[in-house]
Amino acid sequence: MASQSTDPLAPGTRLGEYVIDRQIGGGGFSLVYLAYDMESQPVAIKEYMPGGVVTRDGLGTVHPLSEDKNASFRYGMKCFFEEGRALAGIQHPNVIRVSNFFRANDTVYMVMKYELGRTLQKHITATQEPLREPFIRSVFVQLLNGLREVHTNRILHLDIKPSNIYLRTDGSPVLLDFGAARNALNQDLQFASTMYTPGFAPPEVYSQRERLGPWTDIYSVGASMYACITRNPPPAADARMKRDALNLMTKSHGGEYSTALLELIDHMLRLNYTERPQSVFTVQKRLIEMTPAPKPDKPSLFGLIKERLRS
Repeated sequence: MASQSTDPLAPGTRLGEYVIDRQIGGGGFSLVYLAYDMESQPVAIKEYMPGGVVTRDGLGTVHPLSEDKNASFRYGMKCFFEEGRALAGIQHPNVIRVSNFFRANDTVYMVMKYELGRTLQKHITATQEPLREPFIRSVFVQLLNGLREVHTNRILHLDIKPSNIYLRTDGSPVLLDFGAARNALNQDLQFASTMYTPGFAPPEVYSQRERLGPWTDIYSVGASMYACITRNPPPAADARMKRDALNLMTKSHGGEYSTALLELIDHMLRLNYTERPQSVFTVQKRLIEMTPAPKPDKPSLFGLIKERLRS
């Protein structure tokens, strides 16, 4: 009998037209590899590999751990495959580019563009000084461009957080890891597995999932902006529902950042989804309007003399 494991695929493993180089990421839902295509170009490949649900045999084939886990595994694989198909139709500079998706080893693989850079989470932890407001606004205005396109295609991300926001070497952000995404506004979610990150997930993700909508991702974006300032996520939403210990940003960081930015974050982190901004466009518009008008050039001494001569 072949040995059973949850190990990643070994370096050198061939997947169709790709060759695995090494594992570079992953979580409870999937594994991510650096691989190379037939032209020796690097790609990132995500493998559907839900932890605690499946195992891998010595040939690399994925199997449910038990018969009772088979249905949830198959349903999740169907969602993963449909997600890959939907994302492959999105071509936006601020959304990870999916170039291919296919079945192999009795699971599903998603091929994505390989980007150089680091996550926003790593940037936060590596930066000694507080992140500057112009940087925060710039990153999230661009990121929201991508999220608008995602929502236009009737997809919700449902797991936005700094570790799922990638900063290219030129500073531009990319929204990645749609591992928790579901066909959004009209899909029956009653069988969807619970995929959320405490602190970044709003109350409706814990329960009342029929209320999911753009405002759900907006809460997570607000929590990510909060983390840029505080270096930590807000308190978990389920705990906030029992006793809300969240300090308003306008009170905790007033004077350090503009009131407009802090008020927007507080607005996005409302527990009641109807009290949050209801569209990405609304949030983006408010961020753009915060940009101060350019200061007029300081008049020269010669200019001041001319003005006095005119008076």
